[in-house]
Amino acid sequence: MAPPSRLGHVVAAVHPVFLLLLLPPSSGAIGVNYGTKGDNLPPPATVAAFLANRTRIDRVKLFDTNPDIVKAFAGTGITVMVTAGNGDIPALRTKDGAAAWVAANIAPYYPATDISLVAVGNEIINTADNALISGLVPAMRTLRAALVAAGYRRIRVSTPHSLGILAVSSPPSASRFLDVLDRLMFAPMLEFLRKTRSPFIVNPYPYFGYNGDTIPYALARRPNPGVLDPGTGITYESMFEAQLDSVFSAMKKLRFDDVEIAVGETGWPTKAEDGQAGVSVAEAAEYNRYLIGEASSGSGTPLMPKRTFETYIFSLFNENLKPGPIAERNFGLFKPDLTPMYDVGIMKDPVKTASAPAPATSVASVKAAAPVKAGNVSAAATEHEPEAAAPAAETKAANGSSKNGPTASTAPAPSSEDDKATSPATSEATSPEPSEGESADEKKPEEEEGDDAGTTTPGDSDSPETAAAGDGGKEREEKNNPHGHGGSSEATSIMLSVPSILTIALSVIVLYV
Repeated sequence: MAPPSRLGHVVAAVHPVFLLLLLPPSSGAIGVNYGTKGDNLPPPATVAAFLANRTRIDRVKLFDTNPDIVKAFAGTGITVMVTAGNGDIPALRTKDGAAAWVAANIAPYYPATDISLVAVGNEIINTADNALISGLVPAMRTLRAALVAAGYRRIRVSTPHSLGILAVSSPPSASRFLDVLDRLMFAPMLEFLRKTRSPFIVNPYPYFGYNGDTIPYALARRPNPGVLDPGTGITYESMFEAQLDSVFSAMKKLRFDDVEIAVGETGWPTKAEDGQAGVSVAEAAEYNRYLIGEASSGSGTPLMPKRTFETYIFSLFNENLKPGPIAERNFGLFKPDLTPMYDVGIMKDPVKTASAPAPATSVASVKAAAPVKAGNVSAAATEHEPEAAAPAAETKAANGSSKNGPTASTAPAPSSEDDKATSPATSEATSPEPSEGESADEKKPEEEEGDDAGTTTPGDSDSPETAAAGDGGKEREEKNNPHGHGGSSEATSIMLSVPSILTIALSVIVLYV
């Protein structure tokens, strides 16, 4: 709102920095994958209370629909992404199967638990299962229609991918999707995501693409020599940015570069095989600090400037029961007693340095604290469930970004039981015409939503952001996520409150008066 005209000359004299403080931050949302493959982890209710009361994490990603975990986040203000398992895909292709899944896995918890997105399966291409691959997009459509029919229009639908979906991934400008599947699967999927304003979810892992010589590049430790893309003349100093631009280039080749990209998983372990360079608490903290800063800055990537990406760090805890290499069990941000492994700025209370050790967080004290709506929050938690392993013959990203195996790296391949899911960012795109590779006689569930879900709100383009009225009055508009489901959220760094900003600004105005 414009200030009174009599103060116009005074406000104009205020230093620009104070005016900038009045603007909302441009940032991507930071979440955390919440895995449960451990025998020493705190109960879900304790975890939910800890995240809501003690951290700036405001969203979690789960690899299933564990009722104890989903219920634990009710009323916390933390947004939850849940996953329909790979084995659910055949049933989700049918109207009755999708409706039954929604009735069992969404209706009992929503909207008390703020479920923002359902991930259908996890890294399906890696399974090499033709039935799952061919059934994925139809399952996504039918599930979306079932959600709308049940009145849950704001819950989006997507699916996470490893970078094994790319036939060529380096340099970014040459990147493209796997042959045949680019038109038969990815074009129809991207069309669905565009129409429903849901994100294309990818799991880029620089950790699985580095070697002893490229540690600075993988950690985005500047300055470093970087890697030149001859096609664009861009020198990348961050493997993470190069991986995202590779996905973007592949999408652009299919003319879907307007669809938002979300990072479902990425992270760096604190421990690996003996003698493996580049793995320690220091490197894990360095990578995740970079990641949070990147997502919070709103600077985007060389090919996607000023674009934000909802990002989920892997993972909330170390998981001592996970099979595979040592690193698979050591990606956690927190110890089982809820003390941080290292400081990346996500605690509401400052994390003390090693010279003055912080007292261990009492699980009992956290359990006693009732969950509250987080105020200035911006990260999330999710779970890591196992699915089928990537086939050995799978095409790997040239920069080794897939968590399903490094290319030219000393980093070990991940366990085949390492399953993942992600939460997306909302696209502003408009509905396209049917893409190539889509059966012309197949009526899309999203096109049937008016029949399945009752009266459609006029002007509703199937966007979760504009569909609150279609949720049967169940949606709570005052929820803590100020940007809706999957949009940008506040940065993880501590932000000045509006009253504090106004006090500063008014003080300056008084000085000028």
